[in-house]
Amino acid sequence: MKLKGNIVDIHNRRIYKGEVTIKNGKIESIIEKDCKENHFILPGFIDAHIHIESSMLVPSEFAKIAVNHGTVATVSDPHEIANVLGVKGVEFMIKNGKQTPFKFNFGAPSCVPATSFESAGAVIDSNDIKTLLENPDIKYLAEMMNYPGVIYDDVEVLKKIEWAKYYNKPVDGHAPGLRGNDLTKYISAGISTDHECFSYDEGLEKLQKGMKVIIREGSAAKNFNALIDLLDTHYENMMFCSDDKHPDDLLLGHINEVCARAVAKGIDVFKVLQAACVNPVKHYNLDVGLLNVGDHADCIVVQDLKDFKTLQTYINGELVSDNGISKIKHVEFENLNNFNTNKKEVSDFRFASQTKKIRVIECVDGELVTNELIEDATIKDGNLVSNTKTDVLKMVVVNRYQNDAPAIAFIKNYGLKEGAIASSVGHDSHNIIAVGVSDEAICKAVNLLIENEGGICAVSDSEEKVVALPVAGIMSDKSADVIGKQYSELDKMAKQLGSKLHAPYMSLSFMALLVIPALKLSDKGLFDGGKFEFTSVEA
Repeated sequence: MKLKGNIVDIHNRRIYKGEVTIKNGKIESIIEKDCKENHFILPGFIDAHIHIESSMLVPSEFAKIAVNHGTVATVSDPHEIANVLGVKGVEFMIKNGKQTPFKFNFGAPSCVPATSFESAGAVIDSNDIKTLLENPDIKYLAEMMNYPGVIYDDVEVLKKIEWAKYYNKPVDGHAPGLRGNDLTKYISAGISTDHECFSYDEGLEKLQKGMKVIIREGSAAKNFNALIDLLDTHYENMMFCSDDKHPDDLLLGHINEVCARAVAKGIDVFKVLQAACVNPVKHYNLDVGLLNVGDHADCIVVQDLKDFKTLQTYINGELVSDNGISKIKHVEFENLNNFNTNKKEVSDFRFASQTKKIRVIECVDGELVTNELIEDATIKDGNLVSNTKTDVLKMVVVNRYQNDAPAIAFIKNYGLKEGAIASSVGHDSHNIIAVGVSDEAICKAVNLLIENEGGICAVSDSEEKVVALPVAGIMSDKSADVIGKQYSELDKMAKQLGSKLHAPYMSLSFMALLVIPALKLSDKGLFDGGKFEFTSVEA
């Protein structure tokens, strides 16, 4: 098979007319040759850090859509399903992904549970990490979110890192806002990347201290604008990722969109493609071709180097996407889950108090970080309740692994004027999170998810809508087209209820992510992510 067109040689920083010959899945030759084709041939895109589970799709369904955007591989942390099902969940992801040509590169989840301040469905200790890292299908130690554990020499945390070093596999980081001496110690432990930078100065310090910085542009967390100006100088040590990508967004685009935005900012196209295609392969030692003779034919044909509209995608020489039509087939699989809690009563969501002031989570659109606010309390019959006028709404986290009383807090900027929304996608332990205008609405939403053993939903006085997620309570067993449409309808309903957030469900899923400051809520209570300890709702 031969591909003709403008060949993009990233390494030598040149573009020339030529012909690529592919034989037995590999590139046999690349010759400079005049041809009439004006499209561009380049290595495929790689998402350098993603939780496939956040697309609400199993890997095989994710692959179907990603190849349409020129993505040939991902560096995937199966941390979400691992927190629900443990090692069995990681094995499910590997097995399902292997039934497609797509190159999934899974890591060993380093933080299951993510912290000791929440209830997860499983534990992966350092012995489990050793077993996982022995597996050639596991390419790296996934993001070490427990950065206090690294800084304060937690024995179990350091054992996990040592096993990664022993097997000569990279260690991914996760250290939002970490600076100075603490950052230096974190890096010196052997941690090589970070995708959590939310300011230029933070990214620059991490680069100067030897880290690879990954620019994240996901459905909820968007750091492109803050970090993209670093790429011009530091392109050899930067990559692109989405981290968490909801199905409706994935249908529209992937790493190709980030490349288009970077080029539109005036950044040299070779620097952009170095970050998008080359650096992940080099850093994680991926078995992904880079358009060199002898490489696997993992390459794409794009219309231009401006919008990067993908015309064809090849993986190991196999045409997997042709003019927006995916050729990856459906894969049969068994639904695994871990859901064990009874339906709740409205009284379970009562918060008895006579306080005047409360500590409130301020949700910041487009960010995972939150702020701490002190707001006036609204009390009705001795119960702390939502106030739609001040947009201070009750939020709850319900343990889905056993029967426990819900944890209750308050959140600002959700904007709901009616009803409630809820999700069993709740990073990182995936308990049920709900926010609503009344205890009755919250209870209704929570029970809808318990009935379905997982999903996302919205309820109003007159309507209820749910997208069931029967795979571990976090993924669908349907195709991207089906789940994308269902998710879009649910997103629309949440906004009709009053939410002004770009991605209300994605944002909601991160309100239980304790390792990101400042205030979050676990099933055990309100948590101060700066001090790494519980705090009180009553201020």
